[in-house]
Amino acid sequence: MWFKNLLVFKFKKPFQLSDEQLEQKLQDFAFQPCSSQDISKIGFSNALGKHGKTLVHSADAQFLVSITKEEKIIPASVIKESLEEKVNQVEQTEGRSLHKKEKDSLKDEIVHTLLPRAFSRRQTTRAVILAKHDLILVDASSATKADEVLSLLRKAVGSLPLVPVAYTSPIQTTLTQWLTQGHAPHPFALLDEAELKLESEAASTVKFKNQGLTEDEVLAHIEAGKVVHKLALDYADSTRFVVDLDGAIKRVKFSEEMRTEHQDSEDPAARLDADFSLMCAELSALLAALFDVLGEQAGAAE
Repeated sequence: MWFKNLLVFKFKKPFQLSDEQLEQKLQDFAFQPCSSQDISKIGFSNALGKHGKTLVHSADAQFLVSITKEEKIIPASVIKESLEEKVNQVEQTEGRSLHKKEKDSLKDEIVHTLLPRAFSRRQTTRAVILAKHDLILVDASSATKADEVLSLLRKAVGSLPLVPVAYTSPIQTTLTQWLTQGHAPHPFALLDEAELKLESEAASTVKFKNQGLTEDEVLAHIEAGKVVHKLALDYADSTRFVVDLDGAIKRVKFSEEMRTEHQDSEDPAARLDADFSLMCAELSALLAALFDVLGEQAGAAE
């Protein structure tokens, strides 16, 4: 239930679907396993996994959705070996060299031949729509994974006008100021991890971990022209995370007290529901505070 990463997007128009309406729209794009000849399949799965029966789990205008992607895994070395063998066989039989298009066609035939015997890998990515805040949060560390989720959601609902959250000043400038000052604005606090880069030289990077960030060694790199690209922060002694210059929030760690608040519940579904509400409340407050100190541009939602 607990998200580990946050890629944050803002609705350009308020999200107005109810949970029932959203559930109905997602049904046409429900996940179906790969057939023997499918290379990959993607679709919506039960929001609460084995403990749920619906594609949308909702609580107070907060909607949790889950996307499952299945891919057939065929090692490239196996395809290459089979292709070389087939090409050699055809060239010897016909007494000529095959063109690239012919080799590509043979490769496609080989892949389809191997598909029924290929191993499958499934990955699940979750997202939560915070309708009251005009936000959607994707639990992914890469933009590619988030694009898969948002593209499928866009197909299902017909329109999904989103923009990445933007700020009035470059994030790296603000983070560097915090590090130079030796503290972050309340309710945030600096932790012991940062990554600094020299803007003019992409390869000039220094990483600090388990080290006080106000030490002279760290500040010397800032004086030499490096700026902060990643910074570990604590929010209100309840959640820790790393924010980068793109605004992505990674390696989110909720406090043990928060994660275990509902552990005594005997009903797994009820516990997940309670954890979901608690997580959404925490992330809503965290993001509101972060937007405030980073200087989010207002007016994205209309």
